Amino acid sequence: MRCPFCGVEDTQVKDSRPTEEAAAIRRRRACLNCGARFTTFERVQLRELTVIKSGGKKETLDRDKLARSMSIALRKRPVDIERVERVINGIVRRLESSGESEVKTEVIGELVMNSLNTLDPVAYVRYASVYKNFREASDFEDFLGTLSEPER
Repeated sequence: MRCPFCGVEDTQVKDSRPTEEAAAIRRRRACLNCGARFTTFERVQLRELTVIKSGGKKETLDRDKLARSMSIALRKRPVDIERVERVINGIVRRLESSGESEVKTEVIGELVMNSLNTLDPVAYVRYASVYKNFREASDFEDFLGTLSEPER
């Protein structure tokens, strides 16, 4: 593993343990060159997924990009980080186990929206406003009129 501080590839694992839901292994590492310590996470990847963007462009599914988009919608909301991590893991697992190697962005967007709807209704509306490209206040009114109270 390459050191993120000095770039040397010779690092040593100091500690390994599973994460709380046992979906990943957390490793504490030390660089033998500069002495810096850092953490890495190792996850099982069932298959390499390709995302087909709306313009036809293809790119590899980026779990961190998915997490960033959800965290923007959840910013300053009272949602436990572990719940968000479990939801992200669930979305990625569902996509990987779907049997398809290519996934359209619309499928991912709908999975994220459904997940946010159960996590936090405000985050759900925030994400929907970007995903559905709201242009004016009436778009929010129309969308909010279609919402029903989520079951908890």
